Amino acid sequence: MALRDSSTEPGGGTSTLDRELEELIQHEQLEDGDHDLFAHYVQKEKIVESAVTGKPVRALCGKVWVPGRDPEKFPICPDCKKIYDEFA
Repeated sequence: MALRDSSTEPGGGTSTLDRELEELIQHEQLEDGDHDLFAHYVQKEKIVESAVTGKPVRALCGKVWVPGRDPEKFPICPDCKKIYDEFA
């Protein structure tokens, strides 16, 4: 999934998400929650970056984790789907 980069728009955008993700990484506050139960929507380039660097990703619904499982084996996260559908 690809989202448009709104980092040049007022009010934040992806640069705000990147900054928040860096803060989470620094404080090692990654969630162990239900991300294992769903396949989440994440920007494609972030998935690739995570595969290379091991850096956690943030899904549209806000879940933060390091991907490592085949998303095809899980149902789509309802929160991610709802947010994605709002962009479409």
